[in-house]
Amino acid sequence: MRRAGARRATVARVRVVIAGGHGQIALRLTALLAGRGDVVTGVVRNPDHRADVEGAGGTAAVLDLEAVTAADLAAHLTGADAVVFAAGAGPTSGAPRKDTVDRAAAVLLADAAELAGVQRYLLVSAMGVDSEPAPDSGDVWIAYLRAKRAAEEALRATKLDWTILRPGGLTDDPGIGKVLLAPSVPRGTVTRDDTAAVLAALLDAPGTVGQTLELVEGDDDVLAAVAAMAAAHGADDGDEDPEAGDPTASTTVAPAVTAASAPDEDAPRD
Repeated sequence: MRRAGARRATVARVRVVIAGGHGQIALRLTALLAGRGDVVTGVVRNPDHRADVEGAGGTAAVLDLEAVTAADLAAHLTGADAVVFAAGAGPTSGAPRKDTVDRAAAVLLADAAELAGVQRYLLVSAMGVDSEPAPDSGDVWIAYLRAKRAAEEALRATKLDWTILRPGGLTDDPGIGKVLLAPSVPRGTVTRDDTAAVLAALLDAPGTVGQTLELVEGDDDVLAAVAAMAAAHGADDGDEDPEAGDPTASTTVAPAVTAASAPDEDAPRD
């Protein structure tokens, strides 16, 4: 099967399915991918959010990720080149939904991708999940971090071509196209615009498969940062993909989507 990201030498369009399609990062990513000619489907729970996904250039699939089966979801992934999990239970949800959305829905997407034969999977996670949260952090925050960590562990156990992106604190400031991307970076913030741009570039960088990367604002161009991680990974493996590290998709930042900031990595509002 053709791998997402291995096609920039051609004009072939790639089909990407985004779980949490009404999220703040997801809408930005949809606009970026649609703007360069890719076909994007955003999975949303609320049918009222179709217009927002369509306005960003995608099409909407109305599915409740807390209720559907992997087979149900797989039917909407058939023919896709990649999936992106950008869903989150949202800042007002309680601890139980951190598990059912941030963990279980991410696992569901992986199961569905395997059923549909979709190899490429990008997971939007969060910085700090490797450390056990302090007992006084609050039940919801503890549940959130544990759900994110469990989702990462489950994805690593699959045979999918996964990449995990852990952005720092997210802001709605305009993107600057300059980031720091590495397996470990100092704590910091990053715009949702630039996070979406990095996700788009990762789709074009098969050399980043199997990597967990942290992201904050920095001094490196988005494409250069992703290319460096792809090249480093290829060198470590001793078998660098000749196309890895050469993503040529546009880094034009999608117009900011007006939305309230949230402590979750991306409040889906659906």
